[in-house]
Amino acid sequence: MAMNRRDALKSVALMMGGAMVGANVILTGCAPEDQIVGLDFSPKDIAFLDEIGEAIIPTTDTPGAKATEIGEFMVMMVKDTYNGEQQQTFVDGINYIRKDFKDTTGKDFMDVSVEERTSYLNDLKSKLSESEDIKEAAVIGMLQDLTVLGYFTSEIGATQQLRYYEAPGRYDPCIDYNPGDKAYAI
Repeated sequence: MAMNRRDALKSVALMMGGAMVGANVILTGCAPEDQIVGLDFSPKDIAFLDEIGEAIIPTTDTPGAKATEIGEFMVMMVKDTYNGEQQQTFVDGINYIRKDFKDTTGKDFMDVSVEERTSYLNDLKSKLSESEDIKEAAVIGMLQDLTVLGYFTSEIGATQQLRYYEAPGRYDPCIDYNPGDKAYAI
């Protein structure tokens, strides 16, 4: 499930121009009317989401998703932009991952290395892509979308992973591109 940085950038571009869960709220500014009342996530849930985010975008020569407090971002997005059905799918999905990891490996997700988590999530993604249960498969997409969006819109992602120029800045209509250059932050 670990993405290389280039794939993550493509996902951000796709996400900004494509469909994503909760996009209607982001575009219209109106919260869905049918949200789960009283939906709350514990600090343990947020730490779990941080570790999933770190498995998706791990620390390399730049900080990973956990450094951006991705769990807090995911919780905010789920609570503020997802409708009730999407929220329930998300909650059921993270509970499924916890239980399935324990059943599959005999270990707790929080007690293993990032490599073991990544391997498990990759296997789960493959398994769920062949599954008939759309809800189970949807949570992997939600987790990846939220991680990529949260990471690349965070200060760490925008300034350390992307090229960031504070706006307003000077206008350069023609900029030389060298293969391997970082993409620009939005």
